[in-house]
Amino acid sequence: MLLAFLLTFSALILILAFLVNLYWSPILASKVKSIVLTSSDGLYTVGFSDAKLHVIRGEIDIYNLTLKPDTAVYNRRMKNHLAPNNLIELHVKRLVLSHMHPYKLYFSNQLDIGRITLEEPELKVSYQLNHTKDTIIKDKRTTWQKISKSLRSIHIGQISLNDVKFKYEDYSGNKVAVSELKEMNLSATDLLIDSATQTDKSRLLYCKDIFTELNDYSGKTSNGLYSYKIKSIRLSTQTSKLNIEGLDLQPVKADVFFNKTMHDRFKIHLDSLQLNNFDFQSYHKFRIINASCMILSHGSLEIINNPNKNLTEIDRIKSFPNFGLKQLKADLNIDTISAQHINISYTEFNKKSNKTGTITFNDSKGQILNVTTNKTLLQKNNISTARVSSDFMNKGKIDVLFAFNLTDTNASYSYKGSVGPMNLQALNPAIMPLALIKINQGTLTRMDFDINANSKISKGKVAVLYKDLKVTVLKADTNNDRFKHMTIASLFANVMVIKHDNPDNEGEQPRSFYVIYNRPKDSPFFKTIWHTLLTGIKPSAGLNEKMQQNVKAIIAEQKLHKQERIIKKAQRKQKREERRKKRELKKEQDSI
Repeated sequence: MLLAFLLTFSALILILAFLVNLYWSPILASKVKSIVLTSSDGLYTVGFSDAKLHVIRGEIDIYNLTLKPDTAVYNRRMKNHLAPNNLIELHVKRLVLSHMHPYKLYFSNQLDIGRITLEEPELKVSYQLNHTKDTIIKDKRTTWQKISKSLRSIHIGQISLNDVKFKYEDYSGNKVAVSELKEMNLSATDLLIDSATQTDKSRLLYCKDIFTELNDYSGKTSNGLYSYKIKSIRLSTQTSKLNIEGLDLQPVKADVFFNKTMHDRFKIHLDSLQLNNFDFQSYHKFRIINASCMILSHGSLEIINNPNKNLTEIDRIKSFPNFGLKQLKADLNIDTISAQHINISYTEFNKKSNKTGTITFNDSKGQILNVTTNKTLLQKNNISTARVSSDFMNKGKIDVLFAFNLTDTNASYSYKGSVGPMNLQALNPAIMPLALIKINQGTLTRMDFDINANSKISKGKVAVLYKDLKVTVLKADTNNDRFKHMTIASLFANVMVIKHDNPDNEGEQPRSFYVIYNRPKDSPFFKTIWHTLLTGIKPSAGLNEKMQQNVKAIIAEQKLHKQERIIKKAQRKQKREERRKKRELKKEQDSI
């Protein structure tokens, strides 16, 4: 009897579920289509092949769901300058609505869903800059006000999209830029549209939080010179934080790189990059990058100066930070960029030595303020400042304060700072190949500099205080890939030219020099700074223009004497050979 009752009850439940499913599917289809059409002002339409309601599980399965824009409506909005910047297309093989409350929908006009899961979603976003601010729409009602006649509220506890196939097309440039992702995860929590949340600005798209995660993203730049790789990207709209971990930018091999471009070669690694108070909504709508702070932690930046001979005709002004920032097409505003534990190196090729020298700034840290391209903000403040501290050549502490004019057409800037005590022999890896001088001994007490510059000229003051300086003048030995000591020139430099101390005697006023450096147009930013400071360092050590000319004259005289000795030696050898031949000829004549 009990078994028969259970079987009968189960049969009734199944029949009821079937009838409810048959009844609810068209209601659900009608409701969903109406909501999408109304809330998007007719821009989007939604459709699906089938929908099934599982009463016992409280679940609805929707198959082959598509969300598409109506191109006719979009084109009309384009003509009226009301079209959005982003268009979305979505296809989902199966959409599962769990913990549904269908009776709330039918009897109370409240759509309440515990969880929505999208299986095998394919999302396509097309971006075109139609306007730079929210357009004025005649219908100023909120989304809730538009749907309130059909629904009192919409609530979804969680929305999950895993392994999204994402395609992004950007039509804002000269040609379409296409990006495709295959391993993106996206989730949204507590979507709520009602009378209370209709104007809640803390929610994005009415969600309390939208969390996006992308792992193992890689690709190549459009010119093919760099490949990039990102371990993970995470964005939370609730915390307004964008986190990037494991960022690498790798250039192609040096010979390939320098044959294809006139630019300097960069190599970048960052353990982590974090944007705080990142305004995702402004970026999503208008591609405006707005954040309070960017934090860069543990990384390296390697810069190799392009040695290409054809660079003399190219103005390298694009390498200047303030000029390069102006060239960005993005609307950018970051209040503060903080960096810590960053190793920076600059490598330059010297044609005379046929070798490269490298200057390093280890464990760099600092702050850059007011990094912006926004025209309104630039009218209020057009100066960006950067305060940087590093271990120069891993031996001496260097502190520098930069100030960049972000609106000046000549890219004017200034920098002042100091280098603390260090053993000057630490400079040899840089100055031996670049200046053909080896420091045998010497101690830097302090170096101070204060330079005002632009893309054409640098002017300022340099003072270098040091003790017991002794050097060796070098020349390249190309046959053996090494340097040769120029003994006489070194002796002359140490005895007659080099000032071994600054100040010369204790208590005396130290030497300092006003420098003027006319920048060659093919000189990039870092090279310009290095050669400007070198213009003041050389005379501080006694190597002023006159002394350098004297050294060159002595070296030339050495070469001349050497050539004369070679010629005289050859002449003596020739005379000996002539006398030998005469003796042999005389012997032959005597024997006859």
